[in-house]
Amino acid sequence: MRTDYCGLIDTRFLDQTVTVCGWVHRRRDHGGVIFIDLRDREGVVQVVCDPDTKEAFATADRLRSEYVVEITGRVRRRPDGTENPGLISGEIEVLAKSITLLNSALTPPFPLDEEEPTESVRLEHRVFDLRRPQMQRNLRLRYRVAMAVRRFLDEAGFVDIETPFLYKSTPEGAREFLVPSRLHDGHFYALPQSPQLFKQMLMISGFDRYYQIVKCFRDEDLRADRQPEFTQIDIELSFLEEQAIRDIMEEMIRVVFKTCLDVELPDPFPVMRFDDAIRLYGSDKPDLRVPLQFTELTDLMRQVEFKVFRSAADLQDGRVVALRVPGGGTLTRKQIDDYTSFVSIYGAKGLAYIKVNERARGVEGLQSPILKFLPHEVAHQVLERCGAQDGDLIFFGADRAGVVNDSIGALRQKVGHDLGLQEQGWRPLWIVDFPMFEFDEDSKQWAARHHPFTSPKDGHEEHIESDPGQAYAKAYDMVLNGWEIGGGSVRIYRPEVQEKVFRALRITPEDQRAKFGFLLDSLQWGAPPHGGIAFGLDRIVTLMCGADSIRDVIAFPKTQRGQDMLTGAPSRVAEQQLRELHVRLRNTEPGGKARKQE
Repeated sequence: MRTDYCGLIDTRFLDQTVTVCGWVHRRRDHGGVIFIDLRDREGVVQVVCDPDTKEAFATADRLRSEYVVEITGRVRRRPDGTENPGLISGEIEVLAKSITLLNSALTPPFPLDEEEPTESVRLEHRVFDLRRPQMQRNLRLRYRVAMAVRRFLDEAGFVDIETPFLYKSTPEGAREFLVPSRLHDGHFYALPQSPQLFKQMLMISGFDRYYQIVKCFRDEDLRADRQPEFTQIDIELSFLEEQAIRDIMEEMIRVVFKTCLDVELPDPFPVMRFDDAIRLYGSDKPDLRVPLQFTELTDLMRQVEFKVFRSAADLQDGRVVALRVPGGGTLTRKQIDDYTSFVSIYGAKGLAYIKVNERARGVEGLQSPILKFLPHEVAHQVLERCGAQDGDLIFFGADRAGVVNDSIGALRQKVGHDLGLQEQGWRPLWIVDFPMFEFDEDSKQWAARHHPFTSPKDGHEEHIESDPGQAYAKAYDMVLNGWEIGGGSVRIYRPEVQEKVFRALRITPEDQRAKFGFLLDSLQWGAPPHGGIAFGLDRIVTLMCGADSIRDVIAFPKTQRGQDMLTGAPSRVAEQQLRELHVRLRNTEPGGKARKQE
């Protein structure tokens, strides 16, 4: 039907007759001459409708925004001074000879080229929202990223293999989505949180290098960088050590950024141990664009009587840190109060601070409500450790280590952004040497930090059962500008080590067989050393686009309550469907009556 896309008609077509198809982006009547900006996925072209071409002019007069049309006309140069250098088609226009109305449209729910509407309106009218140029660019960038990944992995000898979506429930990580079986009464499938065990078994099967760009599912509370269904670049390799795996994956990300954004990422990426990341930033995914770091004060505060600091320092898992903010002395009391409210979101009970006005004057040059509780020597040591200078502000965090890390880590990021301390550019980072286990206070037992199939570091196998807190793993995360974009590990490939990890997690032999028997059996058939990684495609593209949420790079996303505003999912189903699946609803309506589906 068309000669080329609207946005690609340029001076190559001068004096030729072309046919273009698309949506009426804008219609302007200029004293008897009608101008139409016709839009498709490649951009817009200007169409001129002259009254001399009566039939085409009459049709143009009836057109409205988002009508779908086919236009045939002659390409000519725009008059001098009317060119638009921002468009491929900016030097030409099409003089319409005929216009065919292919379809009309309702009045748009919001203008495509004006201020962005609220997200709820956008998601409710997602089909229309996807016509916005920004959304078109986002999804096309997503496509280019996926293709760049495929090309790199194909050339590196990886094989694309699909794994099942209907899977066995193994609830050891996040909450799963369950799917009732019609043919097996009382039995359920689970949608996979990851193809983890299948890709390990593919290594045992001898495929050596596997990848898959695959949907994964987690029934978790949602946020800006999380959806109930997400897309993962899933990768596994055999007969390689941790460093070699990271080298290949790092090169892949460099190639993707160069191909899709023409951005040169550093070679090599910096590497930081997990313990150092927590010590300096309170986070295992620090944004290195913010130069602020923690200063450890726990040992120092065991000397003071100030209860807020002393009680935290004396806790077995307590921590006291300082965060020096260069130039932060200009912050007002209201701004500090706002930051105090901010850290309370993360469990902090308050936010102590010291303003450094004139350091040379000692304590007299400081300003803070807590100075009367601190010995002068302690205050001096705080300034020394922080490297404080005149005009700085020092924030303090004192609580259990988890609360301090979360609250002051988030404050570090927010203050850095608010005060313009955040640098520009891309700051990738490898976080390595993660603890194998973390202690769950609720269940009072050890849990796997990543997953229970992660190999211990050399020499750490002996700690798995005797002292799980001292066992570290061959695990690694790739972090970019404060977002974890990929996580992986070298896997356990010997059955006796896997069983030892299960015992440390208090998974009984019976549960091991019931949940993971297929893996344990497979490991006995001669498993090669292997490892891998999974990248979040949604997160990578979100960062590349500069978007605020992964919902802006997913065609049909869910809300933060897991709802699809376009289709109305999730929805009720017919009673007959429930009976076929052997499912009876137990929840009730207000008043205690059993809710019956119609």
